[in-house]
Amino acid sequence: MLNMNAQLKAAGLSYLRAAVSCVGALYLSGITEPKVLANAFIAALVAPLMKALQPSEKQYGVKGK
Repeated sequence: MLNMNAQLKAAGLSYLRAAVSCVGALYLSGITEPKVLANAFIAALVAPLMKALQPSEKQYGVKGK
């Protein structure tokens, strides 16, 4: 159970890093519309989700057979 919590925390931090980077880049380029920034924050989930679904990912990927 403890290992699962560490994996979830790592996955959450990866998502947060990607989301903040994505939103920060848009904001610094002059895009300040809240709806656009919110969409970018949600869209940043794609990269960590792809990593989590990859069976060969050792950190927190889906465990293959």
